Amino acid sequence: MDEAKVFAWLLDSDPSIRWQVLRDLTNASEEEVARERAKIAIQGWGARLLACQDNSGRWGSELYIHKWLSTTYTLLQLRQMGLEPGHPQALRGCKELLEGSYRPNGSVSFGKIPDKVDIAVVGMTLALLAYFSYPDERIHPLATYLLAQQASDGRWEPVAGNTQLKYTFAGTLCVLDGLHEYEKRFPGQAAYAIQAQKKGREFLLEHRLYQDRQTGQPIDRKMLLFSFPPRWFYDALTALDYFRECRAGRDDRLQMPSIG
Repeated sequence: MDEAKVFAWLLDSDPSIRWQVLRDLTNASEEEVARERAKIAIQGWGARLLACQDNSGRWGSELYIHKWLSTTYTLLQLRQMGLEPGHPQALRGCKELLEGSYRPNGSVSFGKIPDKVDIAVVGMTLALLAYFSYPDERIHPLATYLLAQQASDGRWEPVAGNTQLKYTFAGTLCVLDGLHEYEKRFPGQAAYAIQAQKKGREFLLEHRLYQDRQTGQPIDRKMLLFSFPPRWFYDALTALDYFRECRAGRDDRLQMPSIG
């Protein structure tokens, strides 16, 4: 398939794909990209997802459980598609998330045990609130909570005491993503978030994004399976996308060797 056919195939698709193709692979103007992106809310997959929101502002009647159908994961999908910040339906969903999960210590928990906090879920929640520009001061304690949980080597453990690397990588990337969205929305208040991200990126780079430092072997073969949507799963391509999004400096450790 030649390049022209590839472009034609990509552009003969959903608005959530077309606007990114125009932005990243063509010389389209910002106005053209913006017009195409605006269609996500009224055409195709994005419009279909928005139409499934119930009167309470939730999807699937749930905040988090029934993961692929719930409010959290639907908002994650809409963000991945590029639904624009400030969309009123997304803001209603964000309100439900925050009201139904916020804890006085600045964390969130969707489980039956309030003190059981999953750091990846806190990171995802921060990313959604910041990306969609949900107007609530509680977003700052969420960022502060995440900063306080960072380990000395830059990682974030998914839950206290769980040091298994395959889960630590997933939790770390979710937090990095959340802090980056926070940094973009509140650049004047994000100095600590920026520094924490540098430490977190260094932790991933020391493992070349997916390798055991002693053996050089993949920590988990699933880290080399590139899927969409990533949700909370960690893989090397999703990590590379974060490094690209935050414009991290070039580093030889980001070179992906051939995978046998």
